[in-house]
Amino acid sequence: MLIVRSPLRISLGGGGTDLPSYYEKNEGFLISAAIDKYIYITLNENFEKEILIKYSSIEHCKDASEIKHPIFREAFDMLGLKDSYLEIQSLADIPAGTGLGSSSSFTTALLKALHEYKGDIVSTRTLAEEACDLEMNRLGEHIGKQDQYIAAYGGITCMTFKKDGYVWVEPLNISNEIFYNLEDGLMLFFTGFERSASSILEEQDKKTNSNNTEMTRNLDEVKQMGYDSKNALEKGELHKFADIMNVHWEKKKKRSANMSNEKINEWYDHARANGALGGKLIGAGGGGFLMFYTEEKVRLREAMGKAGLSEVRFRFERQGTKVVF
Repeated sequence: MLIVRSPLRISLGGGGTDLPSYYEKNEGFLISAAIDKYIYITLNENFEKEILIKYSSIEHCKDASEIKHPIFREAFDMLGLKDSYLEIQSLADIPAGTGLGSSSSFTTALLKALHEYKGDIVSTRTLAEEACDLEMNRLGEHIGKQDQYIAAYGGITCMTFKKDGYVWVEPLNISNEIFYNLEDGLMLFFTGFERSASSILEEQDKKTNSNNTEMTRNLDEVKQMGYDSKNALEKGELHKFADIMNVHWEKKKKRSANMSNEKINEWYDHARANGALGGKLIGAGGGGFLMFYTEEKVRLREAMGKAGLSEVRFRFERQGTKVVF
């Protein structure tokens, strides 16, 4: 049996500039951080002459081409496992559709497990590139490259998206003290709203591809905020980083009418009135998790709890996708 895990992520700056519609013309930049919440894939050979797949549904297939789940089906095809009889199960610490990159973490973990089953030696970069190819090219999803790369690499990572599609990856250059201070100051609260990232990002994609000047200007400004966040974090200026998050959230809301809603805005204002120095909605928007930076965690935790939001406590994950058994 193989067990592979892949971390989920939070975005710390520049999110949205990792879509081809933007970076192919302008280059993109963002900072992403892996967290200790995971997608797990378990795999073992099935002695029955069938493929058995367990996720929110259960599939019994005689051939990989019969698999209904698109990521499973394309992963089998990509790695040439048409005639392999396997039992595969996916498990998640946090549900899909909550803005933490679960779909791409799932894809990356699945590909890693299938490569391990075949006995392949696959680099971290190749794993990330294959996950991007599967989701963006084979399945035509309107998503960016952040999630696959942070799932593969882990850590707190800066990514530059070149016009030719190459992704330059480097760790954020911060001391252990800043690392832990940042980790201690960030909090996640679940809004209760789940949504499809692809549908929201499709709107951004269409506007960018049609040379919508307002969207391009918005993303240019968000990219600069990514650089500003990098500079603030590397200098240990966490209050400045929090201020940038607030500005980023205001810019992000302007990209789509579906980015936020009255309730999310109300919770955001409530957090700001109760100790949150900065914050934003994680992921493409529309729901998922609100993230805040604070130096008054007890006060903010109590205020958001009274408002009906559940906190998910987390730490940063220094490693990316890996075989754990």
